[in-house]
Formats: sequence, structure tokens, C-alpha cells
Amino acid sequence: MPRPMYRSRSLKRKKISTPSGNVVTHYREKRTGTPHCAECGAILGGVPRGLRPYEVKRLPKTKKRPERKFGGVLCPSCTSDLIKKDVRGQI
Repeated sequence: MPRPMYRSRSLKRKKISTPSGNVVTHYREKRTGTPHCAECGAILGGVPRGLRPYEVKRLPKTKKRPERKFGGVLCPSCTSDLIKKDVRGQI
């Protein structure tokens, strides 16, 4: 039976074979997914990757997403396309 702290399903499990032939379980925290653009699916720059929610919470506001319109939601090319369509009245 694993220790209570290792029973949580929020931990990833990996079976490791030791030199003696025993199989042991190593536990590690899951990492979060990479943020993607809502329009085209491209990976967003300027947004922290692979951090747990409690680690992101500790970052300053300027490190969490870019300081521009739709920052952290749309990539720069999709943002510029959206702004152009809005100005031209195509939305």
C-alpha cells in the first residue's frame, strides 16, 4: 500500500526496474499543457509553460501573459487579423 501522500491521482506514476530486478513506482507531479492560440492553435509566446497552477499564481502579473490586446488568448498574427477585420467592418 502506498503512503497516503502518494495515493493522490494528481501524481504521475512510472514503473522503474531497479538493478536488483525489483519493479518500483516513482511518483512525480503532472505538468500543465502548453497554452495555444484560440483561433489557429499555434503555441503562444510570452506565457509560462509547464508550471503548476500554484506556481503560476506566484508569478507577477506581467510574467503571466503579454501586455497587449488578447494577450494569452490569441497569437500576434491572429490578433492583427482580428483587429484589421474589426476596423474594416467585416465582423
